[in-house]
Amino acid sequence: MTQTTGWIERRVQDCADVLLNHRRWWLGLFMLVTVALGYSATQVRLDPGFNKQIPVRHEYMLSFLDFSRVFTGANRLLVNVHWKGEGDIYNPEFLRVLQQVTDDVFFISGVSRPSVTSLFTPNVRYVEITEEGYVGDLVVPPQYAGTDEDLQKVRSNAARAGQVGRLLANDQRSAMVRADLQDTDPKTGQPVSYVEIAKRLEEIRAKYNSPTIEINVVGFAKLVGDVVEGLNTVMLFFVVAFIITALLLWAYSRSLPLTIVALVVALLPVVWLLGLLPLLGLGIDPMSVLVPFLIFSIGVSHAVQMTNAWKQDVLAGSSSLQAARSAFCKIFIPGSLALLMNALGFAVIMLIDIPIVHELGVTACMGVMLMIITNKMMLPLIISHLSLGSSARVARPTHDAARHPLWWRLSALAEPRPALVVFAISLVLLGFGVFKARELAVGDIGPGAPELRADSRYNQDNQRIIDSYSIGLDVLAVFLQTQGIDEACLNPGVMRAVEAFDFQMRNVAGVQSVQSVAGMGKEMIAGNNEGNPRWSAIPGSSRGLQQGSMAYSPDSGLVTDGCKRMQILVFLNDHEGATVFHVVNEAKRIIAGIRAPGVEFKLAGGNIGVMAASNEAVKRAEVWMLAALFCSVAFFCLLTFRSLRAVLCILVPMGIVAILCNALMAMLGIGLKVATLPVMALGVGVGVDYGIYLYERIQHEMAEGRDLRHAFYRAMCQRGTAAVFTALTMSIGVGTWAFAPLKLQADMGILLAFMFLVNVFGAIFLLPALAAWFNCGRPLVAVKAASLGTKASPPFSGVLAGR
Repeated sequence: MTQTTGWIERRVQDCADVLLNHRRWWLGLFMLVTVALGYSATQVRLDPGFNKQIPVRHEYMLSFLDFSRVFTGANRLLVNVHWKGEGDIYNPEFLRVLQQVTDDVFFISGVSRPSVTSLFTPNVRYVEITEEGYVGDLVVPPQYAGTDEDLQKVRSNAARAGQVGRLLANDQRSAMVRADLQDTDPKTGQPVSYVEIAKRLEEIRAKYNSPTIEINVVGFAKLVGDVVEGLNTVMLFFVVAFIITALLLWAYSRSLPLTIVALVVALLPVVWLLGLLPLLGLGIDPMSVLVPFLIFSIGVSHAVQMTNAWKQDVLAGSSSLQAARSAFCKIFIPGSLALLMNALGFAVIMLIDIPIVHELGVTACMGVMLMIITNKMMLPLIISHLSLGSSARVARPTHDAARHPLWWRLSALAEPRPALVVFAISLVLLGFGVFKARELAVGDIGPGAPELRADSRYNQDNQRIIDSYSIGLDVLAVFLQTQGIDEACLNPGVMRAVEAFDFQMRNVAGVQSVQSVAGMGKEMIAGNNEGNPRWSAIPGSSRGLQQGSMAYSPDSGLVTDGCKRMQILVFLNDHEGATVFHVVNEAKRIIAGIRAPGVEFKLAGGNIGVMAASNEAVKRAEVWMLAALFCSVAFFCLLTFRSLRAVLCILVPMGIVAILCNALMAMLGIGLKVATLPVMALGVGVGVDYGIYLYERIQHEMAEGRDLRHAFYRAMCQRGTAAVFTALTMSIGVGTWAFAPLKLQADMGILLAFMFLVNVFGAIFLLPALAAWFNCGRPLVAVKAASLGTKASPPFSGVLAGR
């Protein structure tokens, strides 16, 4: 190990010579790169997309993508027009506004025009059976002029169309415009702009809102628009966190140049990353907009470690150039290893097969790896030109009498007996964490959009629609395909299979209503028999089924020509992870119990199908993701420190913190989903940072003959102070996010503040305690050997050398 370490140190020293001997040339090159990428960063764009949320290889999504060529509805938009005046909606003012809203939605770029549905669209008709046969027409006839007679006719037609609870509110005080969005704009061939769609929808709201009319809008496009709109406040809180970080950095370093340099260098990887994205043809999804700040947080931590090492050498009498070279040699190996662990933390989330997760992982990995250049190479070049002001030249302890009182008391944890107290507390926290972490839900928690506050306009609109209709935005589409059956809608076996699924799903908890061709067919058959409810059943012959033929039209959106393919729409009360999991499992159970030759049920479509597939992908990959992350960290730490016990000293605190993070998410009602994965990855990465920095310095100090307690004490003086300060600074900065109006940012702020603090506590409390017990009884050997004047191995050499 000594030979290997010596070889690595020599290579690092050679790199330091190459950099600092030509520091002006290298610094000029890095500045040119910064200017070029800074200009490119101005071209970065927001790149939201519905299909990016889909785990395309999941069995549900394979069926969804196959059937989406004939059925739509996953990326749906609902615009509700609510009447606040007296009476119901059947008045000239309301119907005029409903017609205008329908026209405005129809002409929004990106809307699938055949899918637009309201009382005023030609795909909404009524059919009734009279003594003369079938009679049908549009709900709002072309000759509608707003007279009292016309209004009564529309009222009668709407009731006969069976649209109450669907396009008409149950209380007859609202009506809905429904539309599906396309992935690409047919005019330009470019991906649709969800931000522009959201703007158009807000224009519609502003245009028609009045004392008597209220417009409610929900859908993925509107959610993206609200999140993007909330980015203005996100940036405001970023600025607040930045200012707090700057003030605390200055209070710690007492040097304005050092403070400015640390902040600028921490921002550089963010600028470089944003500059590289347009060059690679990538953008930033609004749901992962917090990733740049995660990179900034990591950058601040590493910048403080480098500037702190430089400052200590300058205080010891070295020149700025010598101190920069020394800081580079001391920090490069542990810092690069820690950054590699951060990159692995983000890389392993790409095990989840969702395009947006892959983009997020690639983006975050690039940002972290860029820090090796900006924080480990460019920063020493900058500080080699700085000088330390008089205010920063604080007296440094040089002997035992001047020991730092807090760190010396804390160093007692590196002895076996005090370490037992740490173990006891850690076990209690671990037990509590394991107990609460079992309550962590996968997916969304709570109604509406969890990315927004409960009192946000979007969630209020969503609640209005849920309360007013028997259907909402949360729909699970179950597909059915027939093999070797002609005119499946006239086949009693097929229709009874659909009826059985429809009937049983209606009784599942969490299901609001169900729409199927069997249900519509039964209504038509009963209508053919004077409305007698006894006839509302599936006949046993094809001839009997022909009575419901009006329901088997592809215009209903439930079947294709010849009924070769069908979809059954299951509307849910909400899209909470637990509800989605329960309903999908019940659907599987019901399908397994239906035996119909030539009939195959397939899950799943609709926005609930997408959520179910995403939740299953996250849940399935969670164990593998954590296993891959911990194994990777263990491998690289083992490769660096050549000690299994050293790996345990670093991994055990990290594992406990990961469990406590899950417990906190469960307590705060934050679900495990794509948006929260980066925080978990960051939590593991930051824990590795602190552990590696401290352990590397302990190793170095013990290699010089000090016992574990003195080595830990000196490590805390040299690295621990900077680590604790960084953790406190970043925790306070991101803690202000808890007051942000965007709930996604507030949740991330609380989790990040928790991660920063608990990780540093794990490193400075549990790491030395574990090290003490892995070497219980050995420190005295070195002390006795030293008193006898004999040469002894460093007391921690067993751990450091892996023996």
